[in-house]
Amino acid sequence: MNVTELFGSNVFNDEVMKNALPKEVYRSLRRTIDEGEPLDNSIASAVATAMKDWAVSKGATHYTHWFQPLTNLTAEKHDSFIEPSGDKVIMQLTGKSLIVGEPDASSFPSGGTRATCSARGYTAWDPTSPAFVKEGTLYIPTVFVSYTGETLDKKAPLLKSMTALDTQAKRLLRLFGIECHKVSTTVGPEQEYFLVDEEVYLKRKDLLLTGRTLFGAPPSRGQELEDHYFGVLKPRISEYMRDLDETLWSFGILAKSKHNEVAPAQHELAPIFTTTNVAVDDNQLTMELMKKVAKKHGLACLLHEKPFEGINGSGKHNNWSLSTDTGLNLLDPGDSPENNGLFMLVLACVIAGVDKYQGILRACVASAGNDHRLGADEAPPAIISVYLGDQLGALVDSIVLGREYVPKKAVPGSIGVPESPIFPMDTTDRNRTSPFAFTGNKFEFRMLGSTASVADPNIVLNTIAAEMFSQAVDALSGAKNFPKACREYTEKLLKEHYRVIFNYDGYGPDWEPEAERRGLLNNKTTADAVPEFFRRENIDVFVHQGVYTEKEAIARANIQLENYVKTINIEARTMLEMAKQDIYPSVNAYITELCSAIAAKRAVSEKIACETDLAVAEKLSAMNNAMMAAVAKLEKDLSEMPSGEGPASQKMAHVIVPDMEEIRRCADGMEKLCAAAYWPFPTYTDLLYSVR
Repeated sequence: MNVTELFGSNVFNDEVMKNALPKEVYRSLRRTIDEGEPLDNSIASAVATAMKDWAVSKGATHYTHWFQPLTNLTAEKHDSFIEPSGDKVIMQLTGKSLIVGEPDASSFPSGGTRATCSARGYTAWDPTSPAFVKEGTLYIPTVFVSYTGETLDKKAPLLKSMTALDTQAKRLLRLFGIECHKVSTTVGPEQEYFLVDEEVYLKRKDLLLTGRTLFGAPPSRGQELEDHYFGVLKPRISEYMRDLDETLWSFGILAKSKHNEVAPAQHELAPIFTTTNVAVDDNQLTMELMKKVAKKHGLACLLHEKPFEGINGSGKHNNWSLSTDTGLNLLDPGDSPENNGLFMLVLACVIAGVDKYQGILRACVASAGNDHRLGADEAPPAIISVYLGDQLGALVDSIVLGREYVPKKAVPGSIGVPESPIFPMDTTDRNRTSPFAFTGNKFEFRMLGSTASVADPNIVLNTIAAEMFSQAVDALSGAKNFPKACREYTEKLLKEHYRVIFNYDGYGPDWEPEAERRGLLNNKTTADAVPEFFRRENIDVFVHQGVYTEKEAIARANIQLENYVKTINIEARTMLEMAKQDIYPSVNAYITELCSAIAAKRAVSEKIACETDLAVAEKLSAMNNAMMAAVAKLEKDLSEMPSGEGPASQKMAHVIVPDMEEIRRCADGMEKLCAAAYWPFPTYTDLLYSVR
């Protein structure tokens, strides 16, 4: 296999476009992609024909407008290229069919922006993300909007947020005498996941219906030996990862790193960063392909944030930076950050935005699955804070607290033996407990759940950064002594928002009370986090930057709460079904066998054995009855749900979830006492250790 030839072979990329399109058409399209110029509709027919010819040469017979509705998944409707021509057919893709499509919009989440009877929606080509061929179909990345103009997807607001940031960042750069065509955000989203044997997976109703195990006693061996992290790959896992890499490379996805993660059966894939819009598309495609490739290998890929209780769950680290088309990284501190006025102003603006809009930054990663991770010693806490590290932390402390700043320089490292190479050591350490950590020349937003679309957090990051840049430009424009005014404004921001900087252990027992003292939010559940989107100042930032209308912003919050309520409801119903139909009768069957054994042993005077069996039977019977009492309470509470997403989500978070935890407590306790032959589904040991 020649990787360089394989890479991007299924993508209508720049090389293909350059060879397939007339020069003027190619140049026009590149100006749209690279510089953000409006698309010239007159080139659409030429692009469509070239795209169709290339796709047909790759075996495609259909095309689809590939879009991202508000479901965290992608959507597609396939149309064939065939068009009648006399008694025969020709293969054709018109310019109009490339630019616009019309899927039914009535059954997608809209958050109340449109009625079910209003069905018309449009998909519009996004030329900044390349088309690709998959399974005989040409996939054309698109945005999705309603007949009345509201955005119904994640891509349209993402593109708007990128435009807002580009506009405001260029205004900021002009204050420093820097001109460029475009400022782009780049993202490299790391992806964590679990792999289990598909045959075992199919025997777990909870995994099939909810993506996580609703029951399961801890295995005798979990992650306590810390030997799985970066450990040797098992043969089946290695083959899967090799196949996945090659598949991703063929779609131009920059899969770079792969390794075992902390928990047994857990793994991670990390891509090289790319433009945010493309990175979002790539990650959606990556998650789809991870599952499909797993099936080929007799595996099931679990992307849920917490498929197993008691061991680490899965997240997605969003490495976010912003650079000009001339190669200037606005988050690169350089060798002397204390003398880098542009960097310090950009840094202060980002810190201020994270503090001021901490509510929506937390809310944008909220979900039923992610609620299980945040603050559970495996992911950052639900409190938003910024980690700057030793060097920048000391610099900011000197500005805010008046301390002396001593520049820290990188020093060579060595283990102290002649044979060891001398290696460069960074000027700061990493903090794995921070939700928003500066890591050299970018920020790593570590709160994302593994199933989430990375569009949402990047929409928020781009929007709040654009807003703070806009405010900085308004404050500094016309300053007679710009360097002095810039320093003073930077100092002002850092002092006003110093509370959000935390360079210590986010898992420590002192952080929660300290965060409360500082006035930082600590919304631990989705039901408590999402209402931040309804606050006036949080709606206004989206409206001011042209990312959402007020109606669109409110709709997305409603959809998020509605999805949370539906997810918990599905989990609760599945749990009730498993408890009543599987666990309760299975445990009773084992109790019956124990009672029969007790009678037999009494007949032959085996007193000690009788007492042991009797104790187990009595304990199991009590626990089974307790579980059914908890089942009855859950059923009653589910039948009395209030109307409206807000009240319903509160009840789900603070009544239904605790009800479910009580049922699980009883069931997991019985699993440890029940004979293996009677337990109705595979255990954690079966799931986590069945792949060799």
